[in-house]
Amino acid sequence: MTMTKAFSGSTVLSESLQKVLTDVTALSLVGKQLHWNIVGVGFRGLHLYLDEVVAVARAASDEIAERMRAVNLVPDGRPETVGQMTSLPPVKETLLTSEETVAAAVASINATVGTMRQVHEKVDAEDPASADILLDYIRQLEQQAWFIGSSVDMA
Repeated sequence: MTMTKAFSGSTVLSESLQKVLTDVTALSLVGKQLHWNIVGVGFRGLHLYLDEVVAVARAASDEIAERMRAVNLVPDGRPETVGQMTSLPPVKETLLTSEETVAAAVASINATVGTMRQVHEKVDAEDPASADILLDYIRQLEQQAWFIGSSVDMA
């Protein structure tokens, strides 16, 4: 009986998926920071929307990390790695109005999606299965950005 060797991802695949893992992990933390500190008009709806963003981000981090392990790569979700590598903009350590919360949430989601779009082509060239995961989360996160962005008149 001949056994076929399992696929092992390259350094390029590892670095690309690690960037995404870092940003979705950071997004879940940013989502909770905003969730805890929103005040004012629209609080309840945004509070609930942010929980949805956190749920998507946490599911994404788990799926991406597990995909990395499935292709013999080592994910790094340590706090220091996330803090050093994230491309998300910083959020204020204070109470935030609905408008400020919407702006921060949408910027963080867009940064995360931007990372996914930036690495997608490289990931797809090596591992279309991993690329499919990215596409699924791009769709989900863009929808969340639309929902949250539409919840407050930003004009």
